[in-house]
Amino acid sequence: MKKLSILGSTGSIGTQTLEIVSRCPDDFCVEALTCRANTDLMKSQIQRFQPRVVSVGTPEAAAEVERFCRSKGYSTEILYGDDGNISCAGQIDADIVVAAMVGVCGLAPVVAAIESGKDVALANKETLVAGGSFVMPLAKSKGVRLLPVDSEHSAIWQCLFGQAEGALDRILLTASGGPFFGYDKASLDRVTVAQALNHPTWHMGGKITVDSATMMNKGLEVIEASWLFDVSASRIDVVVHRQSVIHSMVRLRDGSVLAQMGKPDMMMPIEVALYFPERGTRLSAPFDPFADYASQLTFEKFDPDVFIALPLAYHASEVGGSLPAVMNSANEEAVNAFMCGKTSFPGITRLVASCMTEHERLGVFSVHSVEDVIEADRWARQFVCENLN
Repeated sequence: MKKLSILGSTGSIGTQTLEIVSRCPDDFCVEALTCRANTDLMKSQIQRFQPRVVSVGTPEAAAEVERFCRSKGYSTEILYGDDGNISCAGQIDADIVVAAMVGVCGLAPVVAAIESGKDVALANKETLVAGGSFVMPLAKSKGVRLLPVDSEHSAIWQCLFGQAEGALDRILLTASGGPFFGYDKASLDRVTVAQALNHPTWHMGGKITVDSATMMNKGLEVIEASWLFDVSASRIDVVVHRQSVIHSMVRLRDGSVLAQMGKPDMMMPIEVALYFPERGTRLSAPFDPFADYASQLTFEKFDPDVFIALPLAYHASEVGGSLPAVMNSANEEAVNAFMCGKTSFPGITRLVASCMTEHERLGVFSVHSVEDVIEADRWARQFVCENLN
């Protein structure tokens, strides 16, 4: 039985991970859970899974959960804040830490998990976008496996199972295109928050859904893939595949192309990561090539003049240093501004582009630690806040 610590247990990936635990009680148990603010769902999860330790966002939330646990007679230890997340990642007796937190706040807990020698099921792409330059060497030195949970990275990883070193030529990273693929620039000016949150094929959290709409999510995935699979971003092609049936492809040195296929369902990549190196029990519906969703598979190019987030991400990856972290944090702040009505949809990427330009003017610096990422993060967020329309 594998023991899990789930960071971000009330979010989309966290709740689906717990669904797997509930359906496979002989294979997994829960040691720790964390969330930021959804204490109602956390209390329900405590009641169902009986974790040894829980961490929430604030002292007030911790007091609320503490009262609940005592009223039920639970001995669950209650922590809070950044220190609580780090403790649940690094100090808990777990076999796998599921990094399902959204945003750069997931970096320090992932580093703590790696430093303590725990394998990480990585759904938090910002960890490698902002800190790949020191996270990957740290994982290698500790003998820790980073098990990709993003459907695209899981697909690439599975396609490379058993391949000889050096066999990979290019990565073909698929993208749904989001709800606005085919729009022109003028049309994007009128996009509402509700429209941006209406993804055509995937059901995800709010921030990642907006990122999918701008295609910044795909840009972050390009950078993450470059670190996970040790290839330059110039060897990663983004392919718009509206049906979201092929989750990604790899082209090998001899020209062969391997693809991983399935319904757009995150349960599969989560299950693959949790059971690795074994295979699980097929919790997701099997792929049916005769189903309507698979009757037509199409591939298209994206328009870099409309979806400027992708060229920004390629540029950030090429420059390296602190620029990817700045891009990521500027995007987090700009997406939040959009969802709060403080900027337009195109304003998200305009703010990110301006922030990156100014950071390059001032001087990109090397990133060697969490503290370096925090410095870049703080600067980028301040820039965006000061330059909102």
